[in-house]
Amino acid sequence: MPLLPDWLLRHSVVTCLLLHSLVLMTFCFHHAATSCCKSCYCSESETSGKTVRCSNLQLTEIPPDIPNDTRRIYLDFNLFTTIPTNAFAGLSHLTELDLSHNELSQLEAGAFRGPGSSLQFLDLSFNKLVNFNPEAFEGLRARANLTNNPWHCDCNLQMAMPRVDLEPASLTGIVCQTSDPEEIGVKGLAFLLAPDIDLCVVMKRTTDVAMLVVMFGWFAMVISYLVYYVRANQEDARRHLEYLKSLPSRQGKSDESSTISTVV
Repeated sequence: MPLLPDWLLRHSVVTCLLLHSLVLMTFCFHHAATSCCKSCYCSESETSGKTVRCSNLQLTEIPPDIPNDTRRIYLDFNLFTTIPTNAFAGLSHLTELDLSHNELSQLEAGAFRGPGSSLQFLDLSFNKLVNFNPEAFEGLRARANLTNNPWHCDCNLQMAMPRVDLEPASLTGIVCQTSDPEEIGVKGLAFLLAPDIDLCVVMKRTTDVAMLVVMFGWFAMVISYLVYYVRANQEDARRHLEYLKSLPSRQGKSDESSTISTVV
């Protein structure tokens, strides 16, 4: 009989240890997924979810340990120069991203691919963005603040705008600081609000000139071939004419020889 209580005791101890380990593992996984990244301040509420604030920390790279359940990230007033591809991968719940007041000059293709359609607001104001890369905004339908950047307006920008799915009003934040061609007069204007301006006109003119040059080249080749053909035919015609002219004289000599022979 004493064997049964000992067995139950050992079984209970093993079960308790297993449950304790399971609880610890669950806690660790939960902590790894929801803990706050280093040097940043995190807050959480039932209505707005988790918010991560990394503002004004002199950061040069996106923190790699941002919790996956983050809803809002504030990375403003730092020293970022580039947003690499998949910089926010895994943040599928992100709704707001603030990257304003940095040194951003380049957004690589797929830079915001992680949040995808969940992102509702993207702040890129007060940076150093010059060229608009539509591939950086792949899959985004968010409202974006693109103001106060030294945008360069050219034909590439004009052709890139229809390729993005950002909220249309977002593109009004692209105010031209420089343009190509310069004389087209878009400096200081929101390009989207100037629909009558065609920045591809120079490219179209260049294409037209190139087509004219090619057509002139083909035309010159055809003329050269015709001139060569006519000259070659003229030479053959001259030789043939000389040959024909020589035939009667030979025929005459033959007739004279026949006459002499008959007389003899």
